[in-house]
Amino acid sequence: MRAAPSDLPLVLDGVSLAAGGTTILDRLNLTIMPGAPTLIVGPNGSGKTSLLRLCMGLAAPSKGTVSWGGRTHLPQTRRAIVFQKPVMLRRSAAANVAYGLAQAGCPRALRARRTEELLDRVGLLALASRPARRLSGGEQQRLALARALAREPEILLLDEPTASLDPAATRFVEEIILAAAQSGTKIVMASHDLGQVRRLAGDVLFLVRGRICERADAADFLDRPATPEAAAFVQGELVI
Repeated sequence: MRAAPSDLPLVLDGVSLAAGGTTILDRLNLTIMPGAPTLIVGPNGSGKTSLLRLCMGLAAPSKGTVSWGGRTHLPQTRRAIVFQKPVMLRRSAAANVAYGLAQAGCPRALRARRTEELLDRVGLLALASRPARRLSGGEQQRLALARALAREPEILLLDEPTASLDPAATRFVEEIILAAAQSGTKIVMASHDLGQVRRLAGDVLFLVRGRICERADAADFLDRPATPEAAAFVQGELVI
């Protein structure tokens, strides 16, 4: 069987995004390669979510090109996205995962077993029959990750997946993310938590007002920021 084309490297070439006369992202040049997680940080309104949507192919740039593995038009079969507030189908937890498997083309005969495996992977097997919308916030986020992982994505895009979770739920979600990264999935994740950046990131992309202000290894960004804006951000100051 012929292998599916790779989505990596993910390349943004001179990409801008505007809406209603407002520039959201401005002339971004970015290459994302396989490897450790890339975390996107920056002040609120800096364009993190919009960048993730472009990387997924959910939005088209106003200028420039986005390409996956050298292709500008590639089906979303090898990438998945989880938003800060995931949408839960009005079905059981198991049915939500089974839906993800069906969308990924998993044969019907294999879906029950794969659903159990994925629910077990995120610690939700005991809640398989519970309505997804009755799960806690942390449980819903883990279910959304299971549904995304059902696609066996090469790139997994995450939009502040732990923003509203308590520390215990955050740790559980981070463990799932790290396990996915260690299995070869490229994680590209927006975060507001510098502690999380230290725990998860291989490299950091720092956005300010829709522009890439700095890109560096995580340790360098946190301990030796190269720009005044990054230094202020790391110190907890407001960056406007």
